[in-house]
Amino acid sequence: MRSDTGKLSLILLMAPFALWIVLLIALPQFGIGYVSLREKVGPGEYELGFANYTAFLGEPIYWNTLLRTAWMSILVTFLALVVGFPVAYYIAKIARKRARAGLFLLCLIPLWVSDLVRAFGWIVLLRETGIVSSSLQWMGVISGPVELLYNDITVIIGLVYTVVLFMIVPLVSTLDGMDDAMLEAGYNLGGSRFTVFRRIIVPYAMPGLVAGCIITFMLTAGSYLTPILLGGKNSSWFTEQIYNQFITRYNWEAGATFGVLLLAFTSLVVWVGLRLTGQSLATTVAKE
Repeated sequence: MRSDTGKLSLILLMAPFALWIVLLIALPQFGIGYVSLREKVGPGEYELGFANYTAFLGEPIYWNTLLRTAWMSILVTFLALVVGFPVAYYIAKIARKRARAGLFLLCLIPLWVSDLVRAFGWIVLLRETGIVSSSLQWMGVISGPVELLYNDITVIIGLVYTVVLFMIVPLVSTLDGMDDAMLEAGYNLGGSRFTVFRRIIVPYAMPGLVAGCIITFMLTAGSYLTPILLGGKNSSWFTEQIYNQFITRYNWEAGATFGVLLLAFTSLVVWVGLRLTGQSLATTVAKE
C-alpha cells in the first residue's frame, strides 16, 4: 500500500515537469526538425528530403556566420569565466556569511531588467553622444564625439555582461561546498597560491565551471537582441539569419534548417568541451 502511494506521489510530482519537457521542448524541436526536412515541390505540396541542408552547405556565407558565432560565443564564455570566477570565489570563500546573501543579490539585479532594456542601457552609455563619449570629451582625452557602438568589442562586452551571472551561480554553489581544511592542507604542505589554485580549487570547482561554461555558451550562441542592437549592420550573428528566414523571407523550411544546425553545432562544441575537460554531462548535472 505504501509502495503504491509512493509511486503515485512520485508520478504526481514529476507530471508537471514531464509535461513541460514534452510540450515546450521536445515537441517543438521535433516540429522544427520535421519542417527542416520539407521540400517544396509545388504550391502547397511538400516532400521530405535533405535539400535544405545541402543548400546550406553550398552557401559559404552561412557557414562563415555560424563559425563566427561559435568563435565569439567561446570567447564570451572564456571572458565570463575570467570575470565570474574571482567574484564567485570571493562570495563563496572570502566574504563573511552575513555579506554573502547581499553580494549574491547584487549579482542577481541585472536579471530584474529585460535584455532589451539592458542593451539600450549600453547604447545610452556608448553612443556618439552618450555618457562615455561626453565624459572623455570633458576630460580632454578626445577632441570630438566618438561612436563606440556597432563593433565586435561592444557586442562582446554586452554579451559578457548579460551572461556572466550564469557563470557565477554554479561556481558559487560548487565552491561553497569546498572544505576550507583542503586549502589549509595545501598551504601547510608548501604549496604556493598558484599551486593551491591549480591543484585544489580548480579540480574541485570543475563541475560548476563546466556547468557555467555550457549554460553561458548556449545562451550566447542563441542570443539575438544584444548582437543586433549593439553590433548593428556590422554584426553577423547566426540567430539573425534564422530570424530573417522565418520573418523577413517567410521561408520556414530554411529557418528551421538553420535552427537545427545551430542546435547541432553548439551541442557538438559542448560535447568536445566535455571530452577535453574529462567531464560528463550526467556527472556535472548530478554534482550541481
